[in-house]
Amino acid sequence: MKNVKIIIVLCIILFASCEKVVDIDVPSIEPKLIIDASFEVLFSESPVVANTNVKLSLSADYFDDEIPTVTNAIVTLTNLSTNTIIPFVDTNANGSFSPINSFIPEDDTEYELTVIYNNETYKGKATKIKSTVIDNITQGDETFFSEDQIELKILFSDNENEENYYIFKVNKNNFVNIDDTYFNGSNYNFSYFYEDEKMELPKEIDIKLYGVSKDYYTYFAILSSQSGESGGGPFQSIPSSLLGNIVNTTNEDNFPLGYFHIAETDTYTIGLVEKK
Repeated sequence: MKNVKIIIVLCIILFASCEKVVDIDVPSIEPKLIIDASFEVLFSESPVVANTNVKLSLSADYFDDEIPTVTNAIVTLTNLSTNTIIPFVDTNANGSFSPINSFIPEDDTEYELTVIYNNETYKGKATKIKSTVIDNITQGDETFFSEDQIELKILFSDNENEENYYIFKVNKNNFVNIDDTYFNGSNYNFSYFYEDEKMELPKEIDIKLYGVSKDYYTYFAILSSQSGESGGGPFQSIPSSLLGNIVNTTNEDNFPLGYFHIAETDTYTIGLVEKK
């Protein structure tokens, strides 16, 4: 019996002595400018309103907890049909630039975004993409993986005679991409299973429907799969290899991250309740 105890003690000492702290050097990456210029045109509101903020930040190393904001940039938007220049300003010094005078992006009009930062000029172009309205959303009774999930039964009507690409944003940081390949010109009903462990019911949440271009649809799909939907949404951390539609006209090697797009947007508010 004593021999057994001695062997156990020796084994504990042996494995304890084998423990070693390994420091892994993670290479630091030169920060890239991130330009998140996602304009929302709430076309079903009366009157029509638009959210036209440009958010600027810098990419950070993988283990960094904070994303540095950029406040010392010059941001303008040019209506290429009239050559009208719309200046933007960061009023709250938080990296969120808004137009000095509010405006509604026009139909069939190309806009050019210009950002000047660290003596380099970044430019991107976009035209407003049409969308459709959300017809109805109801709370269902089914679950998919977890009993904590809430089924949202979403109904909308697709525009006919054109290829359409949509992005749904459920509450703050949940997204789903849909194209009309299999339901062009018809009503489409699908279930989205929403889960938020911190949410207490009853509670109202907003669902937004964006009309987007095919290029942005592809970009967003890759972005979501690489960066995930948690921790502030997909734009919280953009993969360094994913290029958008904004270029550095001063130094092409120092390319930016992010995208400039203008989306017609519809919003639907639903009250969620506890179901037994």
